[in-house]
Amino acid sequence: MKKLTDEKQAALLEAGIAAFARAGFRGASIGAIAGAAGTSVGVLYKYYENKEAFFDACLRHSLRSLETLLDQVTAEEGKLLDSARQLIRGLQAFSRTHPDHVRLYHRITASQGAAAVRLAGAIESVTARLYTDWIARAQAEGAVRGDMDPRLFALFFDNLLMMTQFTGCCDYYRARLAFYRDPPPSDETVEEELLKFLESAFTLEQAAISHREEERK
Repeated sequence: MKKLTDEKQAALLEAGIAAFARAGFRGASIGAIAGAAGTSVGVLYKYYENKEAFFDACLRHSLRSLETLLDQVTAEEGKLLDSARQLIRGLQAFSRTHPDHVRLYHRITASQGAAAVRLAGAIESVTARLYTDWIARAQAEGAVRGDMDPRLFALFFDNLLMMTQFTGCCDYYRARLAFYRDPPPSDETVEEELLKFLESAFTLEQAAISHREEERK
């Protein structure tokens, strides 16, 4: 069998991502995936032992480009909110240029049982570590509030970014947005409003919130 070039392998993985995003693991056809990539089932199985191994390769392929963005932004020196702006912009762009990747992630979040635990470990472990370390570093520098748990704030931050990505390319979340804001806001508006929300969350300690004093009286 002719060896696949790097470009052909990438095309095969992209075809797999599109099929798994649309039909799920069980519903996706390996034959249709190979055909969409301009190759054969035999060639696909030369590179991947079985359907599960191919699915895992598709997921790793999807995560690599996203992890590159996260690594670059969270490793940079500077204010946390400036980095957050870059992350929001980057993830909005990722949703537009790689919609099937985000739809696949969306489908995976509905997984159940042992598969869900395995996939969560593959997807979430990197972002959990990066965001927690990033927030803890800013906290140690005195750049953000000191009365927070950086691990939970990392989770809350990631939840917001995840919903932002889903809204960019999943029909349900687009429709959901319309109930809150119709016509839908531009990416720039979402970025600015989300940063306002994050600024309050990351910088305003409980002792500085006026209504907290009213509650104590």
